[in-house]
Amino acid sequence: MNILQTEDTICAIATAQGGAIGTIRVSGPEAITLTDRIFKPVSGKPLAERAPYTLTFGHILTPEGEIIDEVLVSLFRAPHSYTGQDSTEISCHGSSYILQQVMQLLIRQGCRAAGPGEYTQRAFLNGKMDLSQAEAVADLIASTSAATHRMAMNQMRGGFSRELAVLRDKLLHLTSLMELELDFSDHEELEFADRSELEDIARQIGQVIHHLVDTFSVGNALKNGVPVAIVGETNAGKSTLLNALLNEERAIVSDIHGTTRDVIEDTMNLGGITFRFIDTAGIRETTDTIESLGIERSFQKLDQADIVLWVIDATCAEEQYRQLADKILPRCKNKHLVIVFNKADLLSSADMDTAASTDAQFDRLKVAFPDLPEDVCVLSLSAKQKEGLSQLQKQLVDFAALPDLSQNDVVVSNIRHYEALSRALEAIHRVQDGLAMQLSGDLVSQDLRECLYHLGEIVGGTIETDEVLGNIFKHFCVGK
Repeated sequence: MNILQTEDTICAIATAQGGAIGTIRVSGPEAITLTDRIFKPVSGKPLAERAPYTLTFGHILTPEGEIIDEVLVSLFRAPHSYTGQDSTEISCHGSSYILQQVMQLLIRQGCRAAGPGEYTQRAFLNGKMDLSQAEAVADLIASTSAATHRMAMNQMRGGFSRELAVLRDKLLHLTSLMELELDFSDHEELEFADRSELEDIARQIGQVIHHLVDTFSVGNALKNGVPVAIVGETNAGKSTLLNALLNEERAIVSDIHGTTRDVIEDTMNLGGITFRFIDTAGIRETTDTIESLGIERSFQKLDQADIVLWVIDATCAEEQYRQLADKILPRCKNKHLVIVFNKADLLSSADMDTAASTDAQFDRLKVAFPDLPEDVCVLSLSAKQKEGLSQLQKQLVDFAALPDLSQNDVVVSNIRHYEALSRALEAIHRVQDGLAMQLSGDLVSQDLRECLYHLGEIVGGTIETDEVLGNIFKHFCVGK
């Protein structure tokens, strides 16, 4: 999709199939004229002579005069529309046949079928929103929880953009002081700002950018799910636990050791938080090349997870613990670790009485395994019988500990924004170091301009290539 093709008139079906009503959006210089060619109002003037923000009832007709459907047409005139161009929206019955017939009629009249995200791309190019707001449109459509909805809504309403605008103003002020210092460097008696003031402004800017960077861990977890790795020996019941948590047969379960040879991922919502569960290959010594690759991926996913569920067969707990403790425990530093004693239904009644008390079980484990970290959570359950899952689910929500967000909270959830902010933070740190070391103003100004550039990348002020913009908008759905 060429971002310069904004003079084409485009059309697309904007609603999902299967509904009672379907909507086709038309946008571009000839949107009203081309819609008029296939639409006949039941009464009154054609669309071209009607006022904007009106609904007109009528029929979509073929060139031969055959009625395709009764429809309502919404009318918008530039620049007061979503795209900033003349636009119409044709609301008809949701039949896929009817929608395709209307699309074909529009294309025959001169419309072009829109590409993914082309409407929002035009809104950006026509100044209706900045790039961060445009990206928030896709996030809003994809939101699956109250938190992700609030994040996207805040960004789409310009909350993130306003935060960046304040930063930009401070950076421009700092840059102007540095540039003045350079312009009048021959006049030592003139002083526009002492270095302590410049250092204070740079420190304030650095603190705000640092805070935004820090919010990414929360934003990414809310948007993509808190990563939970399910690890352990072969046949400990990892896949059975995944299926029990998801309440569906997501992973193959077998008594044969090494059944799971690759990573299986799926998500579910617990307590308003999305968790991304990752079932990994069983960890054991093996000469099988494929299984070895799966085990290597298991450790990679363990390293990436925020929460680790180490599943141990309760009937041979001590043996399995000793087999993997030196492989798993060192990798769980700074992570939440839950040791899950699975297959509790196979224990004797005496063992079950002990297992009922988590504290008692932990005390017993500390005696048997003195290297067990103090902050480890220990639970007993039966994944096969789906017993004890509620306690595990509650523990997962407690460990996630994600904050309740309002629509006014600015949280970074987009990896592109995070990378740009990280580069901006590096640049402002160089500014601070340069000021502290009394470097010349031209060197400090270069880093200031770089910081401004990276912040501009987020809202689109410094993005000029078709390739970059095309890459951003290609992930949108057609019709938006």
